[in-house]
Amino acid sequence: MLDNMIFKQLMKHSFTIPVEVTYPNGKTEKYGNGAPQVKIKVNEKIPVKDLLRNASITLGEAYMDKKIEVSGSLQVLINSAYESANSFLNNNKFKRFLPKQSHSEESSKNDVQSHYDLGNDFYKLWLDKTMTYSCAYFEKPDDSLEEAQMNKVHHILKKLDPKPGSSLLDIGCGWGTLMLTAAREYNMNVVGITLSEEQYNAVKQRIKDEGLEDQAEVLLEDYRELDHLPFDYITSVGMFEHVGEENLGEYFNTISRYLKSNGVALIHGITRQQGGVYNGWINKYIFPGGYVPGLNENLTHIIESGMQVADIEMLRRHYQRTLEMWTDNFHKVLPEVRKMHDERFIRMWDLYLQACAASFESGNIDVIQYLISKGPSARTLPMTRDYMYKD
Repeated sequence: MLDNMIFKQLMKHSFTIPVEVTYPNGKTEKYGNGAPQVKIKVNEKIPVKDLLRNASITLGEAYMDKKIEVSGSLQVLINSAYESANSFLNNNKFKRFLPKQSHSEESSKNDVQSHYDLGNDFYKLWLDKTMTYSCAYFEKPDDSLEEAQMNKVHHILKKLDPKPGSSLLDIGCGWGTLMLTAAREYNMNVVGITLSEEQYNAVKQRIKDEGLEDQAEVLLEDYRELDHLPFDYITSVGMFEHVGEENLGEYFNTISRYLKSNGVALIHGITRQQGGVYNGWINKYIFPGGYVPGLNENLTHIIESGMQVADIEMLRRHYQRTLEMWTDNFHKVLPEVRKMHDERFIRMWDLYLQACAASFESGNIDVIQYLISKGPSARTLPMTRDYMYKD
């Protein structure tokens, strides 16, 4: 009885939109003014002690297991919870972070492979043709996802102001679109590194298919173990979220060590402006070992590593739109996904995509590009930002 009362109070104060909740006893309550935008059906009692232990894991698993069902947009519902000051997502009584995690080279490899080695065939279903699994860049309102992903690749490379024949290291190269574009269209000599065997094999085949063996190389190894000469430029997209809070300093020190004097790096990743955070459910089911660092953390590590900031750009709304497009794509290919995975996985992945979109929409998290240089800021770059936008 007490659990039911507390859970009802939790629901009552958790949303900024009108919501209808049907409880296990069949009774329905409406919260907020106006017609419900989202309807929630609670099929089984949710123990309050589990919510207090870790609300994100408890509610995420309840949704995966159909203990909770939602009619309407998950993104709208979760964004509303982030925007409510009294929500379990914002109330300190319900915020629980995971304990410090291991980020040894072995654990990092296992973490990456548990997510990215789900299979290239799975990602091909709902990513665009570039197989780019990071925030796109929408230059025009009607850009397709593929166009926006290529916009992002060129936006990153243009920021470096790269010279033909120069060397580029891409840390966490994904399926290789950025590094191979740099080789093919900017005449750079590139090295990409990844811990994903699926990505490594795909990039290696792309290098061969595109005849870029003399300009491009992909390595299957930890970014901390690279044994190459320093590079003129470094890119790293969607990588530092995986290294762990305790390894952020080492990550930026490694970038500094791999850069030539006056070299330039573009680091692109999910960052919280409010301070770093773990998410229990995301860590358990989607990105083991993940940690979203705070803006102040990254800036401190950049400076302490002997580098300087040349430019910072926030792309929060771009990632919201990217995730919304991925969600639409994912829903369109559900018959094919069901041939690979069960319903629990599908509900998990759908929740992941929409929850992330809501988190960007609400400003809970951001994605930021850091343009940094080894030595005085932007010594080798043009005086104004105009060069970043020229064809």
